[in-house]
Amino acid sequence: MSTSSHARVVDADRVSAVMASLPPETAIEGLAQVFGLLSDPGRLRLMAALLEGGEMCVCDLAAACGQSESAVSHALRLLRLNRVVKVRRSGRMAYYRLADSHVRMLFDLGLTHVTHDEAGSHD
Repeated sequence: MSTSSHARVVDADRVSAVMASLPPETAIEGLAQVFGLLSDPGRLRLMAALLEGGEMCVCDLAAACGQSESAVSHALRLLRLNRVVKVRRSGRMAYYRLADSHVRMLFDLGLTHVTHDEAGSHD
């Protein structure tokens, strides 16, 4: 990452230290991709259902979330391609679950953050 030649710098040592410790650009882009996926309320609803219900099939997720099976399948495909959910196949059925504890933590922290603000507690 390069700095703009027009940027004003007050603390050059701090700026250099921060620049040296920033995540690689590929990691930032991957994070932006995941956060972009999580910006959709329908996909978040599916994640909440999987968090509460554990492994579920498309039709049960659709019923629980009030979405069409087609919409749920499309959303799950995007989430699977970005390693947010995993799939297990049993015959003709596909069962989805959250990919790992990191996804659970990300969801829980986000929910805690927004409900914390709603409660009027400001640090």
